Amino acid sequence: METKDSNGNVLHDGDSVTLIKDLKVKGSSQTLKRGTLVKSIRLTNSPAEVEGRAGGSLMVLRTEFLKKA
Repeated sequence: METKDSNGNVLHDGDSVTLIKDLKVKGSSQTLKRGTLVKSIRLTNSPAEVEGRAGGSLMVLRTEFLKKA
């Protein structure tokens, strides 16, 4: 099962991705801005989600809002 970004590019562990939309963080007043670079992502069991460090904390991000950098 392949994990793909919003443009259809295949993602791998350690890739860097960029946000394509402003995202509000659940449980926080923080907002991640469009264009934010997330380095060294990790793939999860779900092909629609990846883990990455953004805004100073580890978060699970939906691949539909990411593009490969």
